[in-house]
Amino acid sequence: MTAQAPATGSHRKHAAIWAGLTVGLSVILLALLMLFISPSLLSGPRDLGLGVVGAQEKAETVSETLESQSPGAFVVQAYESADDLEQGIRDRDIVGGFDFSDPQDMQVYVASAGSTAVSGTVSNVGATMAGSTGQTAEIVDVVPLPAGDPTGVGIGGLAFPLVFGGIVPAVAFRSMLSGKRWWIFAGLTGFSVAGGFVVAVVLKYLFGSIEGPLVPVAASVALGIAALALPLAGLNECFGTKGFTIAAMSMMFVGNPFAGISTSAQWLPGGVAMIGQLLPPGAAGTLVRAVAYFDGAGGGAAALTLGVWVLAGIVLWFSGPRIAAAKAQKEAALPTA
Repeated sequence: MTAQAPATGSHRKHAAIWAGLTVGLSVILLALLMLFISPSLLSGPRDLGLGVVGAQEKAETVSETLESQSPGAFVVQAYESADDLEQGIRDRDIVGGFDFSDPQDMQVYVASAGSTAVSGTVSNVGATMAGSTGQTAEIVDVVPLPAGDPTGVGIGGLAFPLVFGGIVPAVAFRSMLSGKRWWIFAGLTGFSVAGGFVVAVVLKYLFGSIEGPLVPVAASVALGIAALALPLAGLNECFGTKGFTIAAMSMMFVGNPFAGISTSAQWLPGGVAMIGQLLPPGAAGTLVRAVAYFDGAGGGAAALTLGVWVLAGIVLWFSGPRIAAAKAQKEAALPTA
Protein backbone atom coordinates (compact mmCIF):
# COMPACT_ATOMS: atom_id res chain seq x y z
CA MET A 1 0.00 0.00 0.00
CA THR A 2 2.77 2.47 0.86
CA ALA A 3 4.59 1.77 -2.44
CA GLN A 4 1.59 3.05 -4.42
CA ALA A 5 1.34 6.39 -2.55
CA PRO A 6 3.97 8.27 -4.61
CA ALA A 7 2.40 7.03 -7.85
CA THR A 8 -1.04 8.14 -6.71
CA GLY A 9 0.27 11.56 -5.74
CA SER A 10 2.00 11.89 -9.11
CA HIS A 11 -1.21 10.99 -10.94
CA ARG A 12 -3.12 13.62 -9.00
CA LYS A 13 -0.48 16.25 -9.78
CA HIS A 14 -0.57 15.41 -13.48
CA ALA A 15 -4.36 15.43 -13.49
CA ALA A 16 -4.39 18.87 -11.86
CA ILE A 17 -1.91 20.19 -14.42
CA TRP A 18 -3.97 18.68 -17.25
CA ALA A 19 -7.18 20.23 -15.93
CA GLY A 20 -5.54 23.60 -15.33
CA LEU A 21 -4.02 23.75 -18.81
CA THR A 22 -7.25 22.63 -20.45
CA VAL A 23 -9.30 25.29 -18.67
CA GLY A 24 -6.66 27.99 -19.05
CA LEU A 25 -6.09 27.40 -22.76
CA SER A 26 -9.85 27.25 -23.35
CA VAL A 27 -10.23 30.65 -21.69
CA ILE A 28 -7.42 32.05 -23.85
CA LEU A 29 -9.07 30.62 -26.97
CA LEU A 30 -12.38 32.19 -25.97
CA ALA A 31 -10.67 35.53 -25.40
CA LEU A 32 -9.01 35.38 -28.83
CA LEU A 33 -12.32 34.56 -30.49
CA MET A 34 -13.93 37.53 -28.78
CA LEU A 35 -11.05 39.86 -29.69
CA PHE A 36 -10.85 38.90 -33.36
CA ILE A 37 -14.48 38.08 -34.21
CA SER A 38 -16.73 40.20 -32.00
CA PRO A 39 -15.59 43.56 -33.48
CA SER A 40 -16.72 42.34 -36.91
CA LEU A 41 -20.00 40.95 -35.62
CA LEU A 42 -20.81 44.15 -33.74
CA SER A 43 -19.67 46.48 -36.52
CA GLY A 44 -21.98 48.75 -38.46
CA PRO A 45 -22.71 52.40 -39.26
CA ARG A 46 -22.18 54.70 -36.28
CA ASP A 47 -22.53 58.50 -36.37
CA LEU A 48 -21.69 58.60 -40.09
CA GLY A 49 -21.83 62.15 -41.39
CA LEU A 50 -24.18 62.61 -44.36
CA GLY A 51 -24.76 65.77 -46.34
CA VAL A 52 -28.06 66.77 -47.93
CA VAL A 53 -28.29 69.39 -50.67
CA GLY A 54 -31.39 71.45 -50.17
CA ALA A 55 -33.23 73.42 -47.54
CA GLN A 56 -32.68 72.82 -43.84
CA GLU A 57 -36.18 71.37 -43.66
CA LYS A 58 -35.21 68.68 -46.16
CA ALA A 59 -32.14 67.78 -44.13
CA GLU A 60 -34.27 67.51 -40.99
CA THR A 61 -36.76 65.27 -42.78
CA VAL A 62 -33.98 62.97 -44.02
CA SER A 63 -32.43 62.93 -40.55
CA GLU A 64 -35.72 61.91 -38.93
CA THR A 65 -36.28 59.19 -41.53
CA LEU A 66 -32.81 57.72 -41.09
CA GLU A 67 -32.98 57.93 -37.30
CA SER A 68 -36.24 56.00 -37.27
CA GLN A 69 -34.79 53.33 -39.54
CA SER A 70 -31.27 53.11 -38.09
CA PRO A 71 -30.96 54.85 -34.71
CA GLY A 72 -27.55 56.40 -34.13
CA ALA A 73 -26.20 55.40 -37.54
CA PHE A 74 -26.14 58.80 -39.28
CA VAL A 75 -25.67 62.48 -38.57
CA VAL A 76 -27.22 64.67 -41.27
CA GLN A 77 -26.30 68.24 -42.18
CA ALA A 78 -27.47 70.56 -44.96
CA TYR A 79 -25.28 71.82 -47.83
CA GLU A 80 -26.10 74.63 -50.23
CA SER A 81 -24.80 72.94 -53.38
CA ALA A 82 -23.51 69.66 -54.74
CA ASP A 83 -20.04 71.19 -55.05
CA ASP A 84 -20.01 72.01 -51.34
CA LEU A 85 -21.14 68.50 -50.54
CA GLU A 86 -18.38 66.97 -52.68
CA GLN A 87 -15.79 69.16 -50.99
CA GLY A 88 -17.10 68.06 -47.59
CA ILE A 89 -16.49 64.46 -48.64
CA ARG A 90 -12.96 65.23 -49.84
CA ASP A 91 -12.24 67.04 -46.57
CA ARG A 92 -13.68 64.01 -44.72
CA ASP A 93 -16.21 66.12 -42.86
CA ILE A 94 -18.84 63.68 -44.12
CA VAL A 95 -18.75 60.22 -45.69
CA GLY A 96 -21.42 60.80 -48.33
CA GLY A 97 -24.66 62.57 -49.09
CA PHE A 98 -27.79 63.06 -51.15
CA ASP A 99 -28.82 65.69 -53.67
CA PHE A 100 -32.57 66.03 -54.18
CA SER A 101 -32.35 68.98 -56.60
CA ASP A 102 -33.44 66.91 -59.62
CA PRO A 103 -37.03 65.72 -59.21
CA GLN A 104 -36.35 62.68 -61.37
CA ASP A 105 -32.87 61.52 -60.36
CA MET A 106 -31.53 61.58 -56.82
CA GLN A 107 -27.73 61.95 -56.69
CA VAL A 108 -26.09 59.72 -54.08
CA TYR A 109 -22.51 60.79 -53.26
CA VAL A 110 -20.04 58.32 -51.75
CA ALA A 111 -16.29 57.88 -51.30
CA SER A 112 -15.38 54.23 -51.76
CA ALA A 113 -11.72 55.04 -51.02
CA GLY A 114 -12.71 55.92 -47.47
CA SER A 115 -14.39 52.57 -46.85
CA THR A 116 -16.22 50.20 -49.14
CA ALA A 117 -18.41 49.13 -46.23
CA VAL A 118 -19.46 52.73 -45.56
CA SER A 119 -19.92 53.66 -49.22
CA GLY A 120 -21.96 50.52 -49.83
CA THR A 121 -24.24 51.36 -46.91
CA VAL A 122 -24.73 54.96 -48.08
CA SER A 123 -25.49 53.71 -51.60
CA ASN A 124 -28.12 51.27 -50.31
CA VAL A 125 -29.72 53.88 -48.08
CA GLY A 126 -29.83 56.36 -50.96
CA ALA A 127 -31.37 53.82 -53.31
CA THR A 128 -34.05 52.99 -50.75
CA MET A 129 -34.89 56.65 -50.17
CA ALA A 130 -35.02 57.33 -53.91
CA GLY A 131 -37.34 54.39 -54.44
CA SER A 132 -39.68 55.58 -51.70
CA THR A 133 -40.11 58.93 -53.51
CA GLY A 134 -40.39 57.48 -56.99
CA GLN A 135 -36.94 58.66 -58.06
CA THR A 136 -33.96 56.80 -59.44
CA ALA A 137 -30.63 56.85 -57.60
CA GLU A 138 -27.47 57.83 -59.45
CA ILE A 139 -24.29 56.92 -57.55
CA VAL A 140 -21.45 59.46 -57.73
CA ASP A 141 -18.13 58.19 -56.33
CA VAL A 142 -16.33 61.38 -55.33
CA VAL A 143 -13.13 59.63 -54.17
CA PRO A 144 -13.04 56.24 -55.88
CA LEU A 145 -10.61 53.43 -55.29
CA PRO A 146 -7.99 52.82 -57.99
CA ALA A 147 -8.98 50.62 -60.91
CA GLY A 148 -6.17 48.23 -60.02
CA ASP A 149 -7.66 47.55 -56.58
CA PRO A 150 -11.39 48.33 -56.79
CA THR A 151 -12.22 46.62 -53.49
CA GLY A 152 -9.45 48.23 -51.42
CA VAL A 153 -7.83 44.95 -50.43
CA GLY A 154 -4.29 46.38 -50.52
CA ILE A 155 -4.58 49.01 -47.81
CA GLY A 156 -7.29 47.02 -46.05
CA GLY A 157 -4.81 44.22 -45.35
CA LEU A 158 -2.10 46.34 -43.75
CA ALA A 159 -2.86 45.56 -40.10
CA PHE A 160 -0.88 42.33 -39.75
CA PRO A 161 2.12 43.45 -41.88
CA LEU A 162 2.39 46.59 -39.74
CA VAL A 163 2.36 44.58 -36.50
CA PHE A 164 4.83 42.08 -37.96
CA GLY A 165 7.06 44.90 -39.18
CA GLY A 166 7.17 46.35 -35.67
CA ILE A 167 7.64 43.21 -33.58
CA VAL A 168 10.03 41.07 -35.62
CA PRO A 169 12.76 43.71 -36.20
CA ALA A 170 12.81 44.51 -32.49
CA VAL A 171 13.60 40.84 -31.82
CA ALA A 172 15.93 40.32 -34.78
CA PHE A 173 18.21 43.32 -34.24
CA ARG A 174 18.40 42.71 -30.50
CA SER A 175 19.36 39.06 -31.07
CA MET A 176 21.90 39.65 -33.84
CA LEU A 177 23.47 42.81 -32.37
CA SER A 178 23.33 42.01 -28.67
CA GLY A 179 24.86 44.77 -26.60
CA LYS A 180 25.35 47.11 -29.59
CA ARG A 181 22.76 49.66 -28.58
CA TRP A 182 23.50 52.26 -31.23
CA TRP A 183 23.53 49.68 -33.99
CA ILE A 184 20.21 48.27 -32.78
CA PHE A 185 18.64 51.72 -32.69
CA ALA A 186 20.02 52.51 -36.15
CA GLY A 187 18.73 49.15 -37.40
CA LEU A 188 15.21 49.79 -36.12
CA THR A 189 14.98 53.30 -37.56
CA GLY A 190 16.59 52.23 -40.83
CA PHE A 191 14.25 49.27 -41.22
CA SER A 192 11.24 51.49 -40.51
CA VAL A 193 12.17 53.71 -43.45
CA ALA A 194 13.06 50.79 -45.72
CA GLY A 195 9.94 48.88 -44.73
CA GLY A 196 7.77 51.92 -45.42
CA PHE A 197 9.12 52.20 -48.95
CA VAL A 198 8.84 48.46 -49.59
CA VAL A 199 5.17 48.44 -48.58
CA ALA A 200 4.42 51.60 -50.58
CA VAL A 201 6.14 50.26 -53.70
CA VAL A 202 4.21 46.98 -53.49
CA LEU A 203 0.91 48.82 -52.97
CA LYS A 204 1.53 51.15 -55.88
CA TYR A 205 3.30 49.07 -58.51
CA LEU A 206 2.32 45.48 -57.72
CA PHE A 207 -1.21 45.73 -56.30
CA GLY A 208 -2.28 49.01 -57.89
CA SER A 209 -3.80 50.09 -54.58
CA ILE A 210 -2.56 53.67 -54.80
CA GLU A 211 -2.20 56.02 -57.75
CA GLY A 212 -0.88 59.17 -56.11
CA PRO A 213 2.62 60.09 -54.86
CA LEU A 214 4.67 57.29 -53.35
CA VAL A 215 6.60 59.18 -50.66
CA PRO A 216 3.67 60.25 -48.41
CA VAL A 217 2.41 56.67 -48.24
CA ALA A 218 5.92 55.34 -47.59
CA ALA A 219 6.45 57.91 -44.83
CA SER A 220 3.14 57.00 -43.21
CA VAL A 221 3.93 53.29 -43.20
CA ALA A 222 7.45 54.01 -41.90
CA LEU A 223 5.99 56.07 -39.06
CA GLY A 224 3.61 53.22 -38.25
CA ILE A 225 6.43 50.65 -38.13
CA ALA A 226 8.60 52.93 -35.98
CA ALA A 227 5.67 53.56 -33.63
CA LEU A 228 5.63 49.82 -32.94
CA ALA A 229 9.30 48.87 -33.11
CA LEU A 230 10.82 51.65 -31.00
CA PRO A 231 8.43 51.38 -27.99
CA LEU A 232 8.79 47.59 -27.99
CA ALA A 233 12.58 47.83 -28.05
CA GLY A 234 12.47 50.55 -25.38
CA LEU A 235 10.27 48.46 -23.11
CA ASN A 236 12.69 45.57 -23.46
CA GLU A 237 15.56 47.88 -22.46
CA CYS A 238 13.68 49.12 -19.40
CA PHE A 239 11.83 46.05 -18.18
CA GLY A 240 13.40 43.11 -19.98
CA THR A 241 11.66 40.31 -21.83
CA LYS A 242 8.48 40.59 -19.76
CA GLY A 243 7.90 44.20 -20.79
CA PHE A 244 8.50 43.38 -24.44
CA THR A 245 6.28 40.29 -24.40
CA ILE A 246 3.31 41.99 -22.77
CA ALA A 247 3.49 44.94 -25.18
CA ALA A 248 3.96 42.72 -28.24
CA MET A 249 1.00 40.54 -27.30
CA SER A 250 -1.13 43.65 -26.74
CA MET A 251 -0.30 44.92 -30.22
CA MET A 252 -0.90 41.52 -31.80
CA PHE A 253 -4.10 40.55 -30.01
CA VAL A 254 -5.67 43.99 -29.40
CA GLY A 255 -4.09 46.45 -31.82
CA ASN A 256 -4.47 44.12 -34.80
CA PRO A 257 -8.20 43.23 -34.56
CA PHE A 258 -9.16 46.69 -33.27
CA ALA A 259 -7.35 48.54 -36.07
CA GLY A 260 -10.36 48.70 -38.40
CA ILE A 261 -8.13 49.37 -41.38
CA SER A 262 -10.29 47.57 -43.93
CA THR A 263 -13.58 49.19 -42.91
CA SER A 264 -12.50 52.44 -41.16
CA ALA A 265 -12.81 53.13 -37.44
CA GLN A 266 -16.33 54.54 -37.79
CA TRP A 267 -17.56 51.09 -38.72
CA LEU A 268 -16.40 49.53 -35.44
CA PRO A 269 -18.15 49.68 -32.06
CA GLY A 270 -17.39 52.94 -30.25
CA GLY A 271 -15.08 51.64 -27.52
CA VAL A 272 -13.26 49.30 -29.88
CA ALA A 273 -12.71 52.11 -32.40
CA MET A 274 -11.30 54.44 -29.76
CA ILE A 275 -8.85 51.85 -28.45
CA GLY A 276 -7.84 50.87 -31.96
CA GLN A 277 -7.09 54.44 -33.02
CA LEU A 278 -4.93 55.00 -29.94
CA LEU A 279 -2.70 52.05 -30.87
CA PRO A 280 -0.16 52.19 -33.71
CA PRO A 281 -1.79 49.69 -36.14
CA GLY A 282 -5.11 51.53 -36.23
CA ALA A 283 -3.54 54.99 -36.33
CA ALA A 284 -1.16 53.91 -39.11
CA GLY A 285 -4.01 52.51 -41.19
CA THR A 286 -5.98 55.72 -40.84
CA LEU A 287 -2.98 57.84 -41.80
CA VAL A 288 -2.09 55.70 -44.82
CA ARG A 289 -5.66 55.87 -46.17
CA ALA A 290 -5.75 59.63 -45.60
CA VAL A 291 -2.53 60.37 -47.50
CA ALA A 292 -3.19 57.79 -50.21
CA TYR A 293 -6.68 58.97 -51.19
CA PHE A 294 -7.60 62.24 -49.44
CA ASP A 295 -4.42 64.36 -49.66
CA GLY A 296 -3.92 63.87 -45.93
CA ALA A 297 -7.39 65.04 -44.86
CA GLY A 298 -8.51 63.28 -41.70
CA GLY A 299 -5.03 62.00 -40.89
CA GLY A 300 -3.82 64.66 -38.45
CA ALA A 301 -4.89 62.90 -35.25
CA ALA A 302 -3.44 59.60 -36.47
CA ALA A 303 -0.10 61.24 -37.31
CA LEU A 304 0.02 62.84 -33.86
CA THR A 305 -0.76 59.51 -32.20
CA LEU A 306 2.03 57.77 -34.07
CA GLY A 307 4.43 60.60 -33.27
CA VAL A 308 3.68 60.23 -29.55
CA TRP A 309 4.40 56.49 -29.75
CA VAL A 310 7.69 57.11 -31.54
CA LEU A 311 8.71 59.72 -28.96
CA ALA A 312 7.75 57.39 -26.12
CA GLY A 313 9.86 54.65 -27.69
CA ILE A 314 12.89 56.95 -27.98
CA VAL A 315 12.53 58.06 -24.35
CA LEU A 316 12.24 54.45 -23.17
CA TRP A 317 15.24 53.42 -25.27
CA PHE A 318 17.57 56.04 -23.86
CA SER A 319 16.18 55.63 -20.33
CA GLY A 320 16.81 51.89 -20.42
CA PRO A 321 20.45 51.87 -19.18
CA ARG A 322 19.63 54.17 -16.25
CA ILE A 323 16.64 52.09 -15.23
CA ALA A 324 18.65 48.87 -15.54
CA ALA A 325 21.53 50.36 -13.52
CA ALA A 326 19.17 51.57 -10.79
CA LYS A 327 17.52 48.17 -10.65
CA ALA A 328 20.87 46.37 -10.42
CA GLN A 329 22.02 48.75 -7.66
CA LYS A 330 18.84 48.12 -5.72
CA GLU A 331 19.17 44.35 -6.06
CA ALA A 332 22.84 44.52 -4.98
CA ALA A 333 21.87 46.46 -1.87
CA LEU A 334 19.20 44.01 -0.76
CA PRO A 335 21.49 41.34 0.82
CA THR A 336 23.25 43.95 2.98
CA ALA A 337 20.02 45.46 4.24
